[in-house]
Amino acid sequence: MTARAARPPARRRRAGGLGPSPLWGYAMIAPAFIGLAALYLWPFLKTFAKSFMDTPAFGPGTWTGLDNYTGLLGDGDFWDAFANSGIYTGILLLGVPVAVVLAAMIQQISRGRAVYRVLFFLPVVTLPVAVSMVWRFIYNGDFGLLNWALSLVGIPGQYWVADDTYAIYAIGAVGIWMSLGVNLIILGAGLQAIPPELYEASAMDGAGRVRQFFRITLPLLSPSVFLVTVLTVISALQMFDLVFVMLRSVDNTALDGSKTIVYLFYEKAFVQFDQGYGAAIAVVLLLVIMLATLLQFRLQRRWVFYD
Repeated sequence: MTARAARPPARRRRAGGLGPSPLWGYAMIAPAFIGLAALYLWPFLKTFAKSFMDTPAFGPGTWTGLDNYTGLLGDGDFWDAFANSGIYTGILLLGVPVAVVLAAMIQQISRGRAVYRVLFFLPVVTLPVAVSMVWRFIYNGDFGLLNWALSLVGIPGQYWVADDTYAIYAIGAVGIWMSLGVNLIILGAGLQAIPPELYEASAMDGAGRVRQFFRITLPLLSPSVFLVTVLTVISALQMFDLVFVMLRSVDNTALDGSKTIVYLFYEKAFVQFDQGYGAAIAVVLLLVIMLATLLQFRLQRRWVFYD
């Protein structure tokens, strides 16, 4: 006599024979969905629609098709701003190896590790306007602290934020200083996830600190480095406040040669009140960030190790 297969227990149903209602799930995600739709999706759709219009400061706009985008292609200011944003992004990417080395050095400290991380993180929680004003004083060509320090070793000073030859690089140095705090936190978490047994085994095989860094630390830290790189590119392409505070003045001629894409958007949309043209700049910037992020995700397959 063959045993009859045990039947699974029947699913408990609510009164009336109806299953669990999916409305509770929709109700739980409704606040987040409404917030995203109201604060991100709807403004994006409005901006995208405005990019095809000639929109004055007051009154309805008129449909112009692709005129704003074709105007960007022939606009020298746009390409100069695009190049400045690229230079600033490259400078901030140079700060990623600096953050990796500092994170590894802080990880080797047995006492006071949290103090160093707090000190590096202070610029992150400081208002960008305050940071910009302090560094504007440091970069001052007449009585700035940087030129005073250079004069002690016989190096002539420069007008760092009043000459477009140096302005974007001076701002990039400030950007590296401001981004170190977040980068060190992310990289520090990645370093703590590396098993210490790997370093002990490699030390028994005769590997020194330098070899351990390149053979163990960097490969296992590559996911964190990739995350830092993606965040750095996105934040660098959106940079605005440093240029606005450090360079914007009545007689600063360096501003014209140091504008970024976001500053050009601000100038077109809120100073010249050409909102349609400014919307086109915003859409192009979004596409550039998306393409840059996609490219990084494609390239990470070659150098990021998740094992």
